[in-house]
Amino acid sequence: MSFPLANKLYPANHKTTFVLDHTPYFGISCENPIEFEFLKSRTPGFIPMNPISKSLWTSSVESAIEYCRIVWDLFPQGKLVRFIASDTVAHILNTWSAAQQNLTHIMNGMSLIGVPPPPPPIRAVNNHPAKNLSQILTTEVHSIKAPQIPNKLSSLILEHYDLASTTVTGIPMKEEQNASSSANYDVEIFHASSAHTAILKGNASDSAAIRTVKDGMEYETTTLKWCTPRGMTGSELQNCTSMHRITPVDVNSRPSLCLINFLLNGRSVMLEMPRKAGGKITSHLLAAHGGEIFIHTLCTARSVLEDPPSISEGCGGRVTDYRITDFGLLIKQNTLLPIKVKNNEETEQPIQKMKTRLNRMTNYWPMTISSTFIFNLKNYFDPLPTLITKDKITDEEVFQCKKVIYNLISLESKMEPLHPLNSGQRMKSQKREEQYKAMWNELETLVKNNLHSDNHRSVYTCLLECHKFNFDEDKISDKVELDEALHQLDNIGPGKPDSDIQRASVIRATTDSPMSPPPLTSIAPPVSKNTTSNKNSGIYNNQKSLLDIFMAQEKVKTRPEFTGRQGDSLIWKLYPNLKTDDRGPRENMEVE
Repeated sequence: MSFPLANKLYPANHKTTFVLDHTPYFGISCENPIEFEFLKSRTPGFIPMNPISKSLWTSSVESAIEYCRIVWDLFPQGKLVRFIASDTVAHILNTWSAAQQNLTHIMNGMSLIGVPPPPPPIRAVNNHPAKNLSQILTTEVHSIKAPQIPNKLSSLILEHYDLASTTVTGIPMKEEQNASSSANYDVEIFHASSAHTAILKGNASDSAAIRTVKDGMEYETTTLKWCTPRGMTGSELQNCTSMHRITPVDVNSRPSLCLINFLLNGRSVMLEMPRKAGGKITSHLLAAHGGEIFIHTLCTARSVLEDPPSISEGCGGRVTDYRITDFGLLIKQNTLLPIKVKNNEETEQPIQKMKTRLNRMTNYWPMTISSTFIFNLKNYFDPLPTLITKDKITDEEVFQCKKVIYNLISLESKMEPLHPLNSGQRMKSQKREEQYKAMWNELETLVKNNLHSDNHRSVYTCLLECHKFNFDEDKISDKVELDEALHQLDNIGPGKPDSDIQRASVIRATTDSPMSPPPLTSIAPPVSKNTTSNKNSGIYNNQKSLLDIFMAQEKVKTRPEFTGRQGDSLIWKLYPNLKTDDRGPRENMEVE
């Protein structure tokens, strides 16, 4: 079996060759002066020393050496770097042998070759974009000023070895002058880019908030916050998804030395990733193993060894207040079962009927406990939420729904607080007025979204008549008084023996309280000819005569009128065929 040549070769970064220009041109100053005088106090007549300046050769060598240090820190084996100094001939400073792949051998070779001779007339070098010479060789030329060589190589090394930059911010360090105080510092480290894969695959806005372009550089750095350190004991091991070596960018700075020594002494550092929406998450861990420091990518999601999350848990395991029990009941009420269709020409298929039913039942269905009052206060609203979502409701069920509305009016008149039946449910801490206002608005939304028949509209009309809303054009503006509501509660229900008891209990609830409404004669405004219906008036503000109440009651009757009351005469003969001889055959008589 044959493989392409590219698959048999080592990666492109397996070998790196530095060709340093050792011609006289690189012996000139890089025009980056360095102060050589370090004395703080100067006596009179003191002549300071002139500043010194590095040559282009020195800047190039230092930058290349720092490049090698980062590579060999992160990849102790498998990455080879070779140096060649070119002037009139090629000076090979080291070979691919492992014995010569170290900084000591390279520095000795540089000292032996020395500084280039004095420069001839200046010749300046142009940039050349990347050019593919073959499948395994690409060339490009970068022409930059000497002080920018370290910055340029820092950007190139991230691309060459697939590295990433992390800035650990907020590191507390004690000052040398005052050991009792501390200041916060930042330390930049390089490591494999795969250490950031998890956080970059998360929320895009959170990832963008922690990634910034390094000052004076061409690459981005990820800023993570220092967290309280802890010891690396067996009971505190973290679930990690990856681990990579790190190396500080500024290896000689005091903050870098303090952080490295802190980690080498057996301590670990947690790194936190702030979130744009608020809060933070522990994303990484810095710790040393066998004298080498590693960055550990912590698992921010659930482990595959854990049980799957329940429905009550949101992203990241955060518990939310979903209506789980009610949702289970909704599933049971809409479970699909296989049936045989009797007539293929039926106008509406069973699956379409179930879709219509499910759409009707979920037309208004709050997802969480904290977003609803009605479904938390079932002891006050049952059975209205269940009945109002039915396709058809009977007169008896209409009476039950209206009874719930009148009882709520009674509770509001006494300003009694609404307590949930289940004390474990969370209710919003609101004033009673605001609580009742939110309750009425939600009840109006529920009933309005379930106007499936005339009986449903009758319940909606009763709600609008009994409570004050901000009416639109499609809502009626007539209101009834509380006494009329009690009168309707007594009359619209079926004639049962306990109807008087129910009416008496409602009357006691509204009149035997210190907060019962005063007589209508004391609060009703005088009636004038120009008086019009006020759409925003309360339930006690409109006066109606007994005839108006009677006529309104006549309009809502659903039973047909007795025939004896429809004509001019009030006399009607009952059972006209009682004495007729031929009343038809009695065979095949069915009794219902």
